[in-house]
Amino acid sequence: MVAISFMSILGIGLIAARITGYGLPTLDGVPPQGFDRASFNRSVSLISGHSGFDSGAICTDEAGNLLLAEVDLTGQVTDLVARRLRRAGADVSILEEYDPALSGLETDVLLSIHADSCVDASGYKAANYIFSPIQEIEKVLLGCIDQHYPAATDLAHHPNSVTHDMTSYHAFKRVAASTPAAILEMGFMGGDQELLTRHQHQVAKGIADSIICFLNYE
Repeated sequence: MVAISFMSILGIGLIAARITGYGLPTLDGVPPQGFDRASFNRSVSLISGHSGFDSGAICTDEAGNLLLAEVDLTGQVTDLVARRLRRAGADVSILEEYDPALSGLETDVLLSIHADSCVDASGYKAANYIFSPIQEIEKVLLGCIDQHYPAATDLAHHPNSVTHDMTSYHAFKRVAASTPAAILEMGFMGGDQELLTRHQHQVAKGIADSIICFLNYE
């Protein structure tokens, strides 16, 4: 009975520690996500870039053999981000690139997660809809990304490569006008390949921290 009681108390303690953000870090040294009161029961939608549509950007060897596909990276990282946000208390949905659920979607925040091409460059970038009626709110979201994403990944901002495809991203035109939304290019599959493939927990932490920062904004 003593042993059973001890194991029960230990189990409760481990669960409490996990909820509050204590526990074993990942191999990247990233601490586990703790509960965040402002995130509790908030709706977060994540688009796993190119999922259900195409491969996105691809890296090949000299013979043309596929080495890395954007859709695989976005799927892996989006899943990790969702896990962290759910542990924070948020209600998270993972959507495909052209998911029917995007039509008229009302959510507390929408982020589409992508990776850039295989060129030998480095850096991240994010953008919102150029014609958004809630520019000031989305500036807060972009500001949170600029604060937390580089802090977790050590990547520099690469704003000069923001494209029309980002500022006029198709999902921006489909969701409800009241939904704060942004698209993030996590880094370049060329110059940032090691980070994007071997340190995904760091990338996921940077994204999750950015979203939690936005949910805490008043």
